[in-house]
Amino acid sequence: MTDLPLFPVSTVGSWPRPRWLLDATKKGSPELAHLEDEATLLAIKYQEDAGVDVVSDGEQRRDNFYSFLCGRLDGMKLMTMADLLDYVEDKAGFEALLQTLDVPAYAIKNPTIVGPLSAREPLVRGDYEFLRRHTRAPVKMTLPGPYLLSRSAWVKALSEEAYPTRESLADAIVKLLRDELLALAAEGVAVVQLDEPVLTEVTLAGKSATRTFMCAALAATADPEAELDFAVELINRVVHDVHGTTVALHICRGNWSQKEDVLLDGSYDPLIPHLARLEVDQLVLEYATPRAGSPAPLAQLPERMTVGLGAVNPRTGEVEAPEAIAARVRETIAVIGRDRIWLNPDCGFGTFADRPVNTPEIAFEKLRALAGAAEILRAD
Repeated sequence: MTDLPLFPVSTVGSWPRPRWLLDATKKGSPELAHLEDEATLLAIKYQEDAGVDVVSDGEQRRDNFYSFLCGRLDGMKLMTMADLLDYVEDKAGFEALLQTLDVPAYAIKNPTIVGPLSAREPLVRGDYEFLRRHTRAPVKMTLPGPYLLSRSAWVKALSEEAYPTRESLADAIVKLLRDELLALAAEGVAVVQLDEPVLTEVTLAGKSATRTFMCAALAATADPEAELDFAVELINRVVHDVHGTTVALHICRGNWSQKEDVLLDGSYDPLIPHLARLEVDQLVLEYATPRAGSPAPLAQLPERMTVGLGAVNPRTGEVEAPEAIAARVRETIAVIGRDRIWLNPDCGFGTFADRPVNTPEIAFEKLRALAGAAEILRAD
């Protein structure tokens, strides 16, 4: 990787899609590919102008952070949560989930396994090639993680003919993701980030608690420890002995609503022993809100791991002051030192294409604030 300064600034991945791109997508415009290119160039410019050190493509070609795979894989179908109600085994629990979400069920789409998986095209390598041609900065590419996909995409009534068990589906997903990761590393991608948002829900919500993630945990078991062990196993199988790129793992607390009280609340402390067993290089964590608790548990992570520290809230209209961000970062420096910290928002600014949590203008100002905080910290 190109040498980076202390406190490198990056995004978690997604950027708000322009309205003209969303309209063209809905209409199936023949110009869609060109418009996706234009939107990606705009996302790159916003990041570069803000002072971001490692840029993403803003995920402009995706409807959301994981269901975009339906367009690149055979055997996976995009279904609304309302459609899935006819097939899930725990209908009462699933209906309770739908009632708690801050969005209509017909608007939430879940990639669902309906046949054997095979790749029609590379998962994100085409996106990387475009991004690489249009920026001189190091770049980050994002992929949904194996635990998320095996947990959300396996619905027994629809999936068991191709994959009799969730574990057999997980094997296929691990192979697909590992092949893609190895190819991206060989291309010299600076950072490849796996998104595993629901790991916090395993520890903070539990099987019988109210669900808070749109990617509903349809195949989860009742045992949080077993789920976390399974997640660690799958992630390590994907990333084991991969060199040539920084492998990051992002863990979310929910990012579809601006209502903080519907999002997960609690320390990372119960997750840390499991995260410490991962073979990843970086953990991208959310620390911009009081819901995350103290950074003290990070002291238990192995020294080989860096932390992508969530230092601005992507869901609010208020732009944090660089001095306030720097003060928050200093609390983490006291725990793990200055050399292991990257700066980023808590999550993406446009996780779901139709429901961005912020505007491009505010997102830009928040990235500028992060870059400003990095300059203050470098001066320290």
